Amino acid sequence: MTDSSALDPEDRKIVTLARSARARGGVPEGAAVRDETGRTYVAGTVDLPSLRLSALRTAVAMAVASGATSLEAAAVVSVAEAVPEEDRAAVRDLGGADTPVLLAGPDGAVRVTVTAG
Repeated sequence: MTDSSALDPEDRKIVTLARSARARGGVPEGAAVRDETGRTYVAGTVDLPSLRLSALRTAVAMAVASGATSLEAAAVVSVAEAVPEEDRAAVRDLGGADTPVLLAGPDGAVRVTVTAG
């Protein structure tokens, strides 16, 4: 478990944004990523009959579509105990293997930080 109060303020910001996306959309997950310029991209789970994307993959796609060329960090708010490999792969594709991915519970407390690699 990671002490959320000990997080860098920018990391705490993306956890807060991810938590807000989850609550606002009433979806299972919320995610936020921060690109190389400090811009953030926020998304919730997409669950349509023809399109299913996790919140993190959606946030990465939004960053790419907006012209981001790299990621500094990512955060997911979920009840899940781990970040799926497919989600980490999307972060890795844009940010590299060492990009940190924070996993927080619905209360915003960061449970674990892993790398995309």
